[in-house]
Amino acid sequence: MATMTSDDEAAPELPESEDEGESGAESFLTEDELAYDEGLDPAEDFDEQQDEHTEPCTSGEEDANHSAYCEEDGSSLRGQKRKRSPHLTAKSWKTENDPDICPPPNRFIPARPPGHQLNSNNKHMPLDLFKLFLSNEAISTLCENTNKQAAKNIGKGKKYSWTDLDVPEFLNYVGLTFFFSLVKLDNIRDYWKKNTIFSVLFPADVMSQDRYRAISWNIHMSDPEKDVENDRQKGTPQYDHLFRLNPLMDTIKHACNTFYHPRQNLLIDERTIVRKNHAGMIQKGAAKPNKLGFKLFVLSDSSNGYILDFAVYTGKSRFESGTGLAYDSVMTLIKSAHLGSGYNLFLDSFYTSPKLFKDLLSLNVGACGTYRDNRRGCLTTHSNALRKKDPKGTLRWIRKPPVVYVKWKDFCEVSICSTVHQAFSGHTVERRVKSEDGKSTVGSIPCPTPVMEYNKYMGGADMLEQLTQSYSVHHKTSRWYRVLFLHFLEIAATNSFLLHKELCREKHEEPMTHRAFLEELTAQLCGVTVAVPPTKGPSGHLPVPISNQPDASKRASYGRRTCVQCRLIKKEYQSTPWKCRECDVALCLIADRNCFEAWHD
Repeated sequence: MATMTSDDEAAPELPESEDEGESGAESFLTEDELAYDEGLDPAEDFDEQQDEHTEPCTSGEEDANHSAYCEEDGSSLRGQKRKRSPHLTAKSWKTENDPDICPPPNRFIPARPPGHQLNSNNKHMPLDLFKLFLSNEAISTLCENTNKQAAKNIGKGKKYSWTDLDVPEFLNYVGLTFFFSLVKLDNIRDYWKKNTIFSVLFPADVMSQDRYRAISWNIHMSDPEKDVENDRQKGTPQYDHLFRLNPLMDTIKHACNTFYHPRQNLLIDERTIVRKNHAGMIQKGAAKPNKLGFKLFVLSDSSNGYILDFAVYTGKSRFESGTGLAYDSVMTLIKSAHLGSGYNLFLDSFYTSPKLFKDLLSLNVGACGTYRDNRRGCLTTHSNALRKKDPKGTLRWIRKPPVVYVKWKDFCEVSICSTVHQAFSGHTVERRVKSEDGKSTVGSIPCPTPVMEYNKYMGGADMLEQLTQSYSVHHKTSRWYRVLFLHFLEIAATNSFLLHKELCREKHEEPMTHRAFLEELTAQLCGVTVAVPPTKGPSGHLPVPISNQPDASKRASYGRRTCVQCRLIKKEYQSTPWKCRECDVALCLIADRNCFEAWHD
């Protein structure tokens, strides 16, 4: 899971309390939401305390319509005691020596050719790629809403000067925001600090500190007048938690889908944008101590980390499907009509459930992911189960079509299930293991196929996290929706860079590094070049011909004068056709006698 921090200062003119009463500013958490904080989904996970009264099944065949925790009514309501049904039992775990039939591979039929959807014959500069996600039309709308918000704040008595924001100045503002991510200082004010050895000169050449901060305080994605109408509906089904995000968020999500089509392997991961002050959609996770932030569910291409779609968690405790947040977040992002069929989806244990995997398979989407034993519908039995004292490489599996459940002993026990892989196909991995004499050596141990594939394709989440974490634009702001505005800029910049790599790969060219791409994008947003022109020397003292003779054959002989340096210092009389333009004295300028340089030392 990717996590981003916010470490700059909030504007004193806009205190934190102004967030109250706005969309998304509710701070209460329901029982379900408290569970989500701890990485649990009440609709899918059993209460472990209640499960102490529930015995797992031990042998035999399991009824396909019931959970592995044998319940008389199949209920998974939180806090309800579950009773054991004696006639429903689970299968016995098998080993790597037992044959498993690999499911037939899904036929991969993408809706469009995988890869970028751009014209390769055109030249795509970093700014051109960035504007695919933030078009001039979208920026014009954002500028219009920002100007309205500034007028509203000034009408409330805010004391700062304001001139209407336009597209070129907004691009400069975004360019400076990326500049701050590349050149790290502790405080926004430090970028305009003067007359110290630590002064940074560039920001002041783009815009003043007061102007940058005023724009930051007033950035607004939605129409402030319509915000008021939406806020009046708070507490009703018509209320939109994401109203202040929708104009820009919808534009970026549409661009993410339009200009790139994914390859076969996808992944869904959770990301938390850390923020220090409270807002309604902010989550505090027990698994992420001392972190407060917004939760996003992100669908990306495993091959490169390109973000295809994302959903912002809104803090709601009721979901349309009735199956919980984990199920809904996945099914919301998987759009078969847009993607096509035959895709493989990789997930972590928060999302994985038998119901989800079966419903994905009905859409011709395979799935593989780690799972929890207390997740509703997952098989469990003590018959031939994995034990703590088993050595590394020990594995057990059970296939309940269409899902295979695998447990494997690595440094700890790994539980994983899949609808697209064979339980074990002979793969091995290198691990440090103890030999019979107690010595630790590196050896090969068996590794289940789902584990091999999961580790291979979930790496896309690490690539994406590395790209967004390395040069994060996040800083502290007084309004919750501006935190997500900054994150939208990161998504646009990251996807732009990945499109650049795709284009270079197609042309067999060497792409820019991520930092070089952001530097070039920053320069283009600010209307400058990355390369600084060399500093010019003094323009006055330059050698020029004494005579402006138009005839080239006479320039070396006509108008010659005695060199002042030779006459005064060497007591010699040497004639020269050159003089200093500023001093207006004749000076020699030849390979073995440079009186021009000696005269000016």
